[in-house]
Amino acid sequence: VQLVESGGGLVQPGGSLRLSCAASGFTFSNYFMGWARQVPTKGLDWVGSIDRVGTPYYVDSVAGRFTISRDNATNTVYLQMNSLKRADTAAYYCAILYPGTWTRVFDYWGQGTQVTVSS
Repeated sequence: VQLVESGGGLVQPGGSLRLSCAASGFTFSNYFMGWARQVPTKGLDWVGSIDRVGTPYYVDSVAGRFTISRDNATNTVYLQMNSLKRADTAAYYCAILYPGTWTRVFDYWGQGTQVTVSS
């Protein structure tokens, strides 16, 4: 299993970023995928997930600002982040999830991608 996150960077408050997660080593289309974020001084927070056919779910703190999508043809899941806030600053990770849960199928994290929201 391999998950490679990319697309992070420095953005001003109110700006946008699009993160990508390239997956390999498993049958991507069979699995729910999720996005999580972590700040060094805090634990892991889940951002949202997407089912096998592309139906997303979001936590309240990002609903209406973030959009999760997937491309089963290229084994990629995306996180479009709009109206970014300083509180969104974190390392972002994708994960393979059991359906309808925040439980990871594999005990594996990619390297993550850092998002910094600052003026």
